[in-house]
Amino acid sequence: MASKVIEGLYYSESHEYVKVEGSFGYIGISDYAQNALGNVVYVDMPDVDDEVSAGEEFGAVESVKAASDLIAPVSGTVVEVNEALDDQPELINQDPYENWIIKVEMSDTAELEKLMDAKAYEEFCNK
Repeated sequence: MASKVIEGLYYSESHEYVKVEGSFGYIGISDYAQNALGNVVYVDMPDVDDEVSAGEEFGAVESVKAASDLIAPVSGTVVEVNEALDDQPELINQDPYENWIIKVEMSDTAELEKLMDAKAYEEFCNK
């Protein structure tokens, strides 16, 4: 089954996505990434008010198969973490696009231009 890619999101080569709402970005992992990981058992998230930098690690997702670092697609300040994932990390497997990991106030929206749109990301995943 092909992975679900959603139009209107921005994607990184490390399989994170950003859903943009104004100056805020919701960051999570793509359907492709959760498929590759398998059953997610733990999500390591930063704290509110932490700074994240594009291209830098901000946490990790652990599955029964592997642990994978989370790489921030954009820079900013964490304004919210998805606390539901503390008790139910498997929500990421059920719908990775509804179950974002962190919400950041982006410090530089120009960074979005370095990310892929849905079409480019689909082509990237199919390589």
